Amino acid sequence: MKTVPSSLLQVAFIVLIVLPGVTYQFLRERWRGPVPAEQNFGQRVLRAITASLVLDAFYVIIAGPQLLFLVRGNLPTGFDGLTQNIRTVGVTAMLLFTVIPAIAAGAVSWWERRRLGATFRGVPTAWDHTFRDRGPCFVRARLANGSWIGGWYGTRSYATSYPHAGEIFLQSAWQMDQNGRFMRKTNDSAGVFFRIDDIEILELLDPPSHPDMHKETDCEQEAAANA
Repeated sequence: MKTVPSSLLQVAFIVLIVLPGVTYQFLRERWRGPVPAEQNFGQRVLRAITASLVLDAFYVIIAGPQLLFLVRGNLPTGFDGLTQNIRTVGVTAMLLFTVIPAIAAGAVSWWERRRLGATFRGVPTAWDHTFRDRGPCFVRARLANGSWIGGWYGTRSYATSYPHAGEIFLQSAWQMDQNGRFMRKTNDSAGVFFRIDDIEILELLDPPSHPDMHKETDCEQEAAANA
């Protein structure tokens, strides 16, 4: 095997330039959480390519001759090593493209957390933290004009997540008094929608925990009575 099609070389080149940095960037965002400086797609791609170049340079400095031998085998030219040592190539690719970038991402994330001296949560906003894994509950909000709006957040409700603006759909609307107390469910209510920009205060009220309560409507009624 003296030559390799140019298209295959191009694919290999792209993998070398992109894949280590993509792994690094993905895990960094996963463990650290999104930051404003990396919301632009072009900036994220540039950071991934930069990370790949740094990792590739590290690979060449540490194990350049060994990697070249693994590719070429015993011949001064060609790519016979790739076919002669296919399992070793696979293990090496796994290390270079996933394991080492993952270790680098974890090490950098750990160092940054220690340097900051404070706890950092990967959930990007308090809105996401509020509704992440949120079970059924009552939600009431005070609007900027002082009036109250509220309803039942159940299995048919929905709350947006970052990077979208904070919005919530409650599957049933309730009439509220001037102090924010739930009065009664709006007749034939098909839900209510509001945005975080429209409200000053948002409060979530857990439903009562009764072992004999199986229907969501029953839970909704009793939660309103205690709200």
